[in-house]
Amino acid sequence: MGDGSTATELAVPTGDTAAFVHPALFYRTLDAYVAGVGGFVRGALEAEEPVFVAVPGDHLAALRDSLGDTAGGVDFADMTQLGVNPGRILSALQGFADQHEGRPARIVGEPIWPARTHTEILEATRHEALINTAFAGRAATILCPYDVIGLPEAVVRDARRTHPTLIVDGRDLPSPAYTDPAIVCADCDEPLPEPADASSLSYAQGQLGLVREHVEQWSTGTRLDRARRNDLVLAISEATANSIAHGGGSGTLRLWTTQTGTAIAEVSDNGHLRNPLAGRRRPSITSADGGRGLWMIHHLCDLVEIRATETGLTLRLHITP
Repeated sequence: MGDGSTATELAVPTGDTAAFVHPALFYRTLDAYVAGVGGFVRGALEAEEPVFVAVPGDHLAALRDSLGDTAGGVDFADMTQLGVNPGRILSALQGFADQHEGRPARIVGEPIWPARTHTEILEATRHEALINTAFAGRAATILCPYDVIGLPEAVVRDARRTHPTLIVDGRDLPSPAYTDPAIVCADCDEPLPEPADASSLSYAQGQLGLVREHVEQWSTGTRLDRARRNDLVLAISEATANSIAHGGGSGTLRLWTTQTGTAIAEVSDNGHLRNPLAGRRRPSITSADGGRGLWMIHHLCDLVEIRATETGLTLRLHITP
């Protein structure tokens, strides 16, 4: 496995009709990271193509330093903030590409880093798979670095499944393990662990006010401040309203907290998630395929876990103090 230190050789399509390219760059050292990612960015700048770099803060600083004065031509974001909830990342990447419609967007996205929890990694892996669906047929390249030393081997294996192209020893090669995004997403649907102690409330048509009152009262006993309690109430209001409208007219809400003070709300109903991209990309005002409620939920919560089965839909919403 190469460290990607000569990733400047990555073949980048040009022209408005170019295909979408989604390579994984495996690296072992910070020097290799800076050489590989920095080379990709400099190549895009030399071609006068728009560049967006969303990586964790320590990597962000190293890249800025390596790029010197040319860093001013790059849009940067700290992925530990932008992508704290992996469900928010796709809308940011598509938003950047939309700003430069008609030009090939060049993006570096690093959604998985060693400090990520297993739960976050599952949702970030789902995100990596869905990129291929969301950007299909679009002139763009999204380069995704992976720390093969700091990350579990299973994460690196999944990177081979979610990226059609791999950068090995400075060459871009097709990934033999690349897998249909729908299969990867299904594999991410691990059973949700049962909470040790949860408050439960069933609700139906005409009871959304009762749900809101219940959540407001329950949240006062958590470590959330007023602003985060408001976010929790609004997120649950959107989720339960979706249950009434699209989930069979009723559902069940469970609430609990973790030892670290994170408030978790679980909304279950008989609905189905017909569009796996719902909520992950910004819906237009005139959009007919919905997703506005889920999009809002993703931007209110620090993590959203979605489990869609033949019998129903479950959302687990995490909000940290």
